[in-house]
Amino acid sequence: MRSNWPTAAAVRIGIDLGGTKIEAVSLAGNGSEGFRRRIATPRGDYDATIEAVAGLVADAERTAGRASVGVGIPGVISPATGLVKNANSTWLNGRPLRDDLERRLERPVRVANDANCFALSEASDGAAAGLPVVFGVILGTGTGGGLVIHGRVVVGANAIAGEWGHNPLPWPEPGEWPGSACYCGRTGCIETFLSGPGLTRDHEHTAGERLEPATIVARASTGDRAAVATLGRYHHRMARALASILNVVDPDVVVLGGGLSNLPGLSASVMKLWGAFVFSDSVTTTIVPAVHGDASGVRGAAWLWPDQSLTR
Repeated sequence: MRSNWPTAAAVRIGIDLGGTKIEAVSLAGNGSEGFRRRIATPRGDYDATIEAVAGLVADAERTAGRASVGVGIPGVISPATGLVKNANSTWLNGRPLRDDLERRLERPVRVANDANCFALSEASDGAAAGLPVVFGVILGTGTGGGLVIHGRVVVGANAIAGEWGHNPLPWPEPGEWPGSACYCGRTGCIETFLSGPGLTRDHEHTAGERLEPATIVARASTGDRAAVATLGRYHHRMARALASILNVVDPDVVVLGGGLSNLPGLSASVMKLWGAFVFSDSVTTTIVPAVHGDASGVRGAAWLWPDQSLTR
């Protein structure tokens, strides 16, 4: 690490490095935004990705001045190798992304999983601000999770803390086991049930009709029995999956984000159902929607520097 890197300014820069877009934001200490820009990701081109991030940082610093930089990625940095692993943006896998960004930007860069950034954003100045233990859930094309305790992301010894989506669905009911194949190589993972594709697959399996989640919700609102039943199974599976988190982590709050977090009545239904599976005589944990929506990822990347120190 270079010893002559400057100290951080009062502004943080966050980068959300996604598979289709890269977004940048600059945050003041009170969380107000001074800059925001989104560009297309140069898919499949690692070197161009590094340059795209550097260009966004330069754009942000024209108004913010030199700042700390945090980056959220759809994967993690392996503690064993320092290389990216588990990224669905496959051109990042096996690459020394953090090291290359630090050399290009001439400063330390903090890199975290995008679900961890989501949880950190909501714990810093969002729906869970001020609460000690926060579990963040992203429900979309996948099922991500992140854990924040006392304002700090818990990464874990193997950089997989919060990866609840690749545990098996707990307390399986008839027809749920062994479950569908998951890209991780196993079957019956929570993600295969609670992701958007998982919801579509379940409805097709039971009703014989392939529908996207939005259409299933619309059908259910008209009283369609098959759609209502599909959403009922989804709620029950979500309750069981989150109960397993409560039994291990016991968070103060669960924050939901992603497209499926908007399913009508989801939070209230799950909070009624999970008590049967939580190992406690009462459950005070609540489920709340994200305040910052799809901006939580990029904001959380900026909050990876809570102390404004440019030392690791």
